[in-house]
Order: sequence, then structure tokens, then C-alpha cells
Amino acid sequence: MPPSPLPRVSQLAELRDQLRARGARPAHEQQLLRRWLQAKPLDGGRLDLPLALRAALPELHAALQGLLRLRSEHPAADGSARLLLGLADGQSIEATLLPREGLCISSQVGCAVGCRFCMSGRDGLQRQLGSAEIVAQVALARARRPVRKVVFMGIGEPSHNLGAVLEAIELLGTLGGIGHKELVFSTVGDARVFERLPLGAVKPALALSLHSTDAARRAQLLPHAPPLAPAELVDAADRYARASGYPAQLQWTLLAGVNDGDDEVHALLRLLPGRRLMLNLIPFNPVDGSGYRRPDWARAVAMTQQLNRGGVLTRLRRSAAQDVDGGCGQLRARQAPPPRPALQSVALPPPWL
Repeated sequence: MPPSPLPRVSQLAELRDQLRARGARPAHEQQLLRRWLQAKPLDGGRLDLPLALRAALPELHAALQGLLRLRSEHPAADGSARLLLGLADGQSIEATLLPREGLCISSQVGCAVGCRFCMSGRDGLQRQLGSAEIVAQVALARARRPVRKVVFMGIGEPSHNLGAVLEAIELLGTLGGIGHKELVFSTVGDARVFERLPLGAVKPALALSLHSTDAARRAQLLPHAPPLAPAELVDAADRYARASGYPAQLQWTLLAGVNDGDDEVHALLRLLPGRRLMLNLIPFNPVDGSGYRRPDWARAVAMTQQLNRGGVLTRLRRSAAQDVDGGCGQLRARQAPPPRPALQSVALPPPWL
């Protein structure tokens, strides 16, 4: 009896199961997944496939295309482009085509961390993305332009969807042909991240969202982040950087009058020299109603220079797509349909357990 039509899938394991049900062996899986990730036709090339699998290629193509679709594209002057993507259940996420063949992707619909300066978590966590939905963002982007670097810095906290994110990273770093250090796992910090990342066959680069050296201030900015002290997080990031062989990044959203003062500079100068870390200062991308402001550019430059002179490798970054108000979560908030009620925190274990 022939297998039933290919159902909707969201996880890579489900996709592999469907391929095997149609006679695929490991080599066939790899061929088809590689072509999908490279945005090439599944029936192109000289593929030696079982007849049942070959006959199922049109429905397989339809199932992969149905994972997500482009709702709107917002090009920016810096060469980036914000993409609003629709999922099969009507929810929306965002991805960003970056200059120099980079891509920023999402790992969740919404976010439970609730960073005060970010719109991604405005409506809480709606649902997890499956590993196939995560990878599909890369396939869609590659159909538009080359992608050689993928950063998990879009909507969601990757550590809260760790299994699916690590499964996607392993596929992207193998069949996806992306260098391991060009896969960047961004997190607010979670003990499980520092335990799991060193164990993978693909070890991504790490980007730690720090934002303050003061524990109380950081807790105000990131109200639902795990209760790890900034110094503990820096130690863990440094250990992973040395284990992986490439520096970790510390992300620091600059908020005028909040974390751009001399107290933070002096604390960073005590905490960071000698570490295998790079500090990225990112002036705030304005969000209506947040109450935060972007610091003067001169202040941001002065802070960068002071840290570099003190032995802290620091780069002053510009957020992509600022001229189209494309900060993370803003497109979804403006254009997506009203969200479902957020998943309640009582129904989920604390992410640090």
C-alpha cells in the first residue's frame, strides 16, 4: 500500500521520516536536503532515487515551500533587507538579509525574555519554531541571494528552543555548507547553552547579549533572563570561545543614560581584558513607547575608543535596516495579524532549569 500524501512537517526528523517512508536511504536524504538548502530544484541534477521517492518529489517540494512564505520585503540603503515571513499556521516571523552575504533568522514566534528595548517579546512567546521551519528561512533567503553566514539573532531566544536550534545548526554546518564560525548562536545566557554547545559536531560561534555589567540593571533590562551574574556569563562565554577556537561576541545595546555611562565603561575595563571576547556596541534602534533613546553618536564613538585603549576589543555597530524601522519584531508588530494569547510562564519550566 503506498504511503499517504506527505503531511505538513515542521521538524527535520519528521521530514526525514517521510523521506524514508518513500524509500529514501541516508544518501538520498542528504542529496535532497542539500539541494533544498542550496535553493536548487529537488528534481535537478543526476539523482539516483527510488521510484516512489522520485514520484513524491512534487509533493515534497510543495511541503517544503509550504513551511513559510514571503509576506513582504523591506530593502534598506545599507544593502540589507528585512523580510516578513508567514508560517503555515498564519503566524509571522522575521529574517534579515544582511550585507556581505549574511542572514539573521528567528527561532521562535515571539519571545519569553521580554527585553525592555526589544519588540520581539511584546506579545510574549506564541510558539516554538520547528527545526525545519528554522532551516527553511535559509532556503528562502538563498533563493534571493547567496548566504554564507547565519546568525540566530532574530525573533526568539534560541536557548528556549535549544533542541530545534541545535538540530538546524548541525544541518546548516554540514549539508548547508556554512562554516561553523559563520553560524552564530545568540543568547541572553543559559547554563544549558554552555553545557550543550561544546558537545555538538558543529560548534557555532557564540554571541552573548550582556547589555550591562550590573546585575540589577541587567535584570531590569532583561526581566526574564536566567539569574546568572554578568561576571559568570562572561566567564562562561570566555571558556566556550577558547574551547571552540574562535572569539565570542558580547552584544551591548546602547541606551542613552542607561548603560552608556562611565560606570559601565570602568566595569568593562576591569572585567574583559585578556578574554577571548569582542564587545559589540549597538546603538538602540528606536521603538515607539519603549521609553529608551539612542545615545549621541559622539558618545558612542568616545565609549568605543576608551574601551579599545583599555585593552577591550570593541566595535561600534550600526543595526541593519534602521531607515525602514526594521528593528527585530517591528515588522511583525506592524503588519502581522493579532497574536494569539501568549504561552503562560507557569506552563513552561524556567529556562535555566
